[in-house]
Amino acid sequence: MIYLFDWGDTLMQDLPGQQGKMCNWRQVKTVDGAYQVLEKLSQQHAIYIATNAADSSAQEIEQAFARVGLSQFISGYFCHANLGLNKSSPAFYQAILTKLKIPAELAKTVTMIGDSYDKDIAPAIAAGLNATWLQGDSATKISEKNNRIKTIPSLKALLTDTT
Repeated sequence: MIYLFDWGDTLMQDLPGQQGKMCNWRQVKTVDGAYQVLEKLSQQHAIYIATNAADSSAQEIEQAFARVGLSQFISGYFCHANLGLNKSSPAFYQAILTKLKIPAELAKTVTMIGDSYDKDIAPAIAAGLNATWLQGDSATKISEKNNRIKTIPSLKALLTDTT
């Protein structure tokens, strides 16, 4: 199993008032449970970042993760800079499958985890992946019946939910 994680507000907090590249922010923070979740999952699964961050390169994204001790668990970083695509498009996820040499018929072996239905979940499902929607306190529910979308209230829920 391969896990793709969104960056902002899924693993690391998008802090109010911070601008520019996260690797250069004065302060960076993880989302509660990020270290424990990545530490556990990375023992048996490959972990990648799939982000829509337009002004950061893969190396700069890695630098931000290194500042909070998470880069050790991450196998690679996919972003606009190295894919040339916007994350809200299924083509973004298809390009990741191609880079990872995963044929389309095995797309369901990849799960995207993110907090935005429109940017993380819907396009990943359209590309054939599974998805886990980090809903937090959101009351929004999935209207359509889709067994490839799982919802969790917090990142820590993955600790008891995933083997």
